[in-house]
This record gives sequence, C-alpha cells and structure tokens, in this order.
Amino acid sequence: MTADHQTADHRHSPLDLRLVRYAVVLSEELHFGRAAARLFIAQQTLSAQIGQLERRLDATLFLRDRRSVTLTPAGRRFVERGRRLLDDAADLVAETGGTPRPVRIDVIAEGLTSELAARELRTRLPGIPIEIMQNHGLTASVPQVQRGELDLAFGRVHGHRSPLPAAVQHRLAFLEPLGIAVPAGHPLADLERVPVRDLSATPLLLHTAPQAEDWADWNERFFSRFGFDIGHRLHGHGRGAAHSAVLAYGLPSVTPLATPPPPGLVARPLYAPVPLCPVSVLWASPHPHPVCGLDERVERLLRTLDELADEHHWRTLPPEPWWMPDTDLRALAPSLTAEELRHAT
Repeated sequence: MTADHQTADHRHSPLDLRLVRYAVVLSEELHFGRAAARLFIAQQTLSAQIGQLERRLDATLFLRDRRSVTLTPAGRRFVERGRRLLDDAADLVAETGGTPRPVRIDVIAEGLTSELAARELRTRLPGIPIEIMQNHGLTASVPQVQRGELDLAFGRVHGHRSPLPAAVQHRLAFLEPLGIAVPAGHPLADLERVPVRDLSATPLLLHTAPQAEDWADWNERFFSRFGFDIGHRLHGHGRGAAHSAVLAYGLPSVTPLATPPPPGLVARPLYAPVPLCPVSVLWASPHPHPVCGLDERVERLLRTLDELADEHHWRTLPPEPWWMPDTDLRALAPSLTAEELRHAT
C-alpha cells in the first residue's frame, strides 16, 4: 500500500470519542495540566493524544507555546460539533438502558463554597453520579447550561454583563463572605480580622479570570466603593494562580474564606463592613436532554443544595454591618427583613 493510501485510510478511520472528549476538555481549560488532571491522565499523554487527533483530522485544533493554549477556527468548529457528538452518545446509552451520564456541576474554581457543596451533594446522593468541572466564571458556563452540557453552575448572576437566556433559571445558593489573603510576614497577617478601612493603607492585587465577568465586576465595585488602590491587575485561572501572585508581588488580594490558603499565606476575614458576594445556582428548565432523566436528578440536587445551605447557614446574613454591590442588594432586598436591611452599608 502506498503512503498516500495509508494517509487516506487513516483519515477515514472511525473517530475515537475518547479523543473528542480530550479536545473538548482542553478547550474548556486551555491548559494541558488542568485538562489532564480532569481527565485523570498524564499531561504528556494528553499532548500526544491531541497530536494524534490533529493528524487524524489533518488540521491544527490548538495553538500552544510555553505560555498559552488557544483554539484555532478549526478547533472551535470541532469542539462545537464534538460536544454535540458526546451528548448524543450519552443519550444513546441512556435510551438503550445503559449507565446514564453523570450530572455535570461547574463549581467555578477550586476551594470555593460551591466546590464544598458539590462534594457534599456527591456524599448525600450516592445514587447520582456527579462530575465536577471548573469553568472559572459565568461567561463560560452560561452557554453550556443553556445547551445542556452543564446541569448546574454557580456564579454571581447580577454581575453577569449579558442577560441570562430565558431558559436558564437561578436562585440564591450562598452569601460568600470575602476576606484578604496576605503573605505570612505582612503587617495585616497579625490581625485576627481586618477592618475594611485598613486596606486603604496599601495597594492591592486584583486577580480575575477572563471568564469571570461577575467576579471582576464585584471587585471593581468593591474597590470603587471604598477607594482602594490597585497595585497590580492580573488575569489568571483558579485560586492557586491567585495565591501564587500574592506571594510573588507581596500584595494583599481579596479572597473567599471557604478553605485555607497554602503555606506562606494567611487569610483574614474582613469586617466593618463584611463584604458579601451573592452566589446563585443556575440550571436549564426544561432540560435540553430530558430523555436522560436529568430533570429529576437536577431537582433532587437543587432540593438537597437548599438543605445544605440551611444546615451550614450559607445564606445567613452576618449580625453586623455588611456590604454587597447595589445591583445584588436591589435583587435581594425584597426577601430581607427590616432588621437585616438595617445592617446593609
């Protein structure tokens, strides 16, 4: 057989769905290390498999160098069709009595209350397989919820700059209190709690992900309201990158308090007022893939999430002055008592 015939046979061989999933996950992470971790394979294996897929297609799907990974136009077309192909395959399995696909929950990033909630949901509902994903913000996750590629997502809906699609529903899941992450030797590390006014004495690090318009908007409003100075403005993915930046620049950065920071950093609560970020849970109704029985499973997850929120007081306002952006306060105010509103600043 000639080389030309071998190439033609290679191009027309069946497409491995495993490779399609690798490409889809890499397109969501745009980072080989994070994508490989989600897929439970080695980074070198993922790189080799993506290369094999590109040779199979005779097309470059990703441009990569030492600093970044980006999708090519061909890659965007492949990933869009690939997602539909994977969902169709999952539906086919479900319709023929096979194992249904897991419920997919986007927790934004590691170390947040949303991740803790997803792990508790997995424990409380062992009969529902749950796949935990990290899209780093509503800009990425809302379209996937609308298409049925994600079943639940979390984010600050009143900071999302585009109107939510009519089919995407939401309700409040957490009132996330924010603190400050500082290097262990920083003067603010000596305080058990840091008054918000004390942040005016030092430049701050602002670290946001491009997909997290809602989180970037919260920070901009917080910094503007209290007149803070931005020492460095950086874009990155996940709390690990944010913590590394704090260590590198030696500047405090606003951080959630759900989980402790790594060695070398300390996290301190903020007060007077307590800054709050309202985080909602989002889902599509009706679900784009009802044949999988996902509607019922999502409903069970939402009910259990409400139970967890009540048990852990995730939606309880602090009994002292607190602050949230005006857009969030206007949306939340009708459900608050006069006593709760009295502490809003």
